[in-house]
Amino acid sequence: MDYEKIYLPLEKIRNIGIMAHIDAGKTTTTERILYYTGRKHVLGSVDEGTATMDWMIQEKERGITITAAATTCFWKGHRINIIDTPGHVDFTIEVERALRVLDGAIAVFDATAGVEPQTETVWRQANKYGVPRIAFMNKMDKIGADFFMSIKSMVERLHTKPVPIQIPIGSEKDFVGVIDLVRMKAIYWESEDGSVFIEKEIPAYLIDKAEEVREEMISALAEEDDEILELYLNEGEIPEEKIKSAIRKLTIQNKIVPVLCGAAARNKGIQPLLDAVVDYLPSPLDIPPAKGFTLDGKEIEIPPSIDHDFVGLAFKIQTDPYVGKLTYVRVYAGKLEKGSYVYNSTKQVRERVSRLVFMHADRREDVDVVRAGDIVGIVGMKSTTTGDTLCTGTPVLLEKIDFPEPVISIAVEAVTHDDEEKMMKAINALAEEDPTLRVSVDKESGQIILSGMGELHLEIVTDRLKREFNVNVRTGKPQVAYRETIRKAAEAEGKYIRQTGGRGQYGHVIMRFEPLPLNENKIFEFIDKTVGGVIPKEYIPAIEEGVKEAMATGIVAGYPMVGIRAILLDGSYHEVDSSEMAFKIAASLAFKNAVKQCDPVLLEPIMKVEIVTPEEYVGGIIADLNSRRAQIVALETRGNLRVIRALAPLSELFGYATVLRSLSQGRASHVVQFSHYQEMPEKILEKVLKAV
Repeated sequence: MDYEKIYLPLEKIRNIGIMAHIDAGKTTTTERILYYTGRKHVLGSVDEGTATMDWMIQEKERGITITAAATTCFWKGHRINIIDTPGHVDFTIEVERALRVLDGAIAVFDATAGVEPQTETVWRQANKYGVPRIAFMNKMDKIGADFFMSIKSMVERLHTKPVPIQIPIGSEKDFVGVIDLVRMKAIYWESEDGSVFIEKEIPAYLIDKAEEVREEMISALAEEDDEILELYLNEGEIPEEKIKSAIRKLTIQNKIVPVLCGAAARNKGIQPLLDAVVDYLPSPLDIPPAKGFTLDGKEIEIPPSIDHDFVGLAFKIQTDPYVGKLTYVRVYAGKLEKGSYVYNSTKQVRERVSRLVFMHADRREDVDVVRAGDIVGIVGMKSTTTGDTLCTGTPVLLEKIDFPEPVISIAVEAVTHDDEEKMMKAINALAEEDPTLRVSVDKESGQIILSGMGELHLEIVTDRLKREFNVNVRTGKPQVAYRETIRKAAEAEGKYIRQTGGRGQYGHVIMRFEPLPLNENKIFEFIDKTVGGVIPKEYIPAIEEGVKEAMATGIVAGYPMVGIRAILLDGSYHEVDSSEMAFKIAASLAFKNAVKQCDPVLLEPIMKVEIVTPEEYVGGIIADLNSRRAQIVALETRGNLRVIRALAPLSELFGYATVLRSLSQGRASHVVQFSHYQEMPEKILEKVLKAV
């Protein structure tokens, strides 16, 4: 690829993600984008396993996206870098790390369902990173499609401000096109593949509705934009360019979400969606500069300039069968040439850049140089992992990526002795790729324990061990990843003094430990309240580390501890004998001494369950949920279906898909996602303690 020919100024680049609930049509939408931008010449299908972005064999078989895939295409003189993310809650880390490095996103909705559970999760993730969004109401051709119901659900469940800039012409089997409310034109798709479309006047029966919704659009813009308000009050008619620039400005400020509609599988609505990406989503220049920290903790801004030193964030590691380890990097500043060296400021090591590649799903296109705004794959990184900062010049650290805690575990063992070493290598490679996959060894049985985000997550991991790495493994039954916490605060002293011949060891701390609110899902907080240098600053990180290590094993049943605030109050040190190790041990002793007085308790993961079912099965499903210690939160109507929302312990939900199928003759569907940890009832606690 001749990179110089396709290099565009930063204002012509869009880095976007496509995000949604499972089965809303993200991958199909991406396939159509690639087709209409000329990136591919055949329409791919998720159902037939021919979608470009679903390249893993497990994705083709299941018809779902498992790993975020990146690609690049061009539209109207702009370069669009796209990451297609998974919709299944078990692979939420793929969405999290993509949103961390993207400038904008298309949120795809199923127009028959509106906002679904995973939509809420990805929306919160996008809010966390302040990512501007446009919404695409997909599947307008499906039975039960309701554009305005879907918009209402965005207000009620996402607490956002959706602003329709299109309305559909017809719905279900009569969906034929859209009305562009900015230009007040009707757009119809003529050809079977959707590449030919024509503009006409708005049909007479829809003029009143179009004018009404356009008035609402202008009014929503005027509420947030003084220039539009002035034009609206004084002139009545507002020029198209002014409307577009107001939509762009307010979208980038996250004050509104423009809403479009279409039917990706029927090849309708994609070209105007691409126009909206170019017109309304930000370039790297439109968003605030990335924030970084120097190694001594000073905050700095990293401007998206080619003339700056190179700064990039490694946001994904992939084990590639052809090139080995592939590191996905978002370039925030400067430029990087293949064959050069970069500094990994997180790990504090130099890394060689063997090759630079642009990704097109699982295909690679070699380039010689990358610049600010690019998303690139780097071959040759040995020590870099997800969340590491790469730079040249003055070392800086970008904000790291947060990873959710796993909620479910399985034991795995190699079938033959020869497979054991292969299995450990393969598991380590997968854990490096996926930070939500945790690997540990059971101290008593010596078994390898894999912990992940759900049953499907671990099923895919074991399937990949067998197929990609040719390792035959046996797996145990899924186990719940319980946690422990404290209910009371307590203070304790930790003293570690060892005097042997020569230099001794001395560490002394006084600490207070308090419970954090469980509903915030916080694992740990550390506060240093020492004054007057009673403990030198260089030993403080070791004290924090000592508490973290002690929290790995609780005292109720040996599960990791969460929800604890550690406050360092006082202590003392010895000029000669103090060391980081001594203070680490002292902090660990203080924690162990205190936790016995803190009323420790066992916690279980509580899951949010949403079930969509025909009316006649509601009674049986609710009765079954009650038998699983579930709490019914809401019962709603969606078209001719009922939606049951509940909270239920994970331990009661193993194999629930099979039970729900039999309760509803296969007509109900459900989604389960982690909500929070909660104290375990006494009766259940006794059972768990017996099993430990």
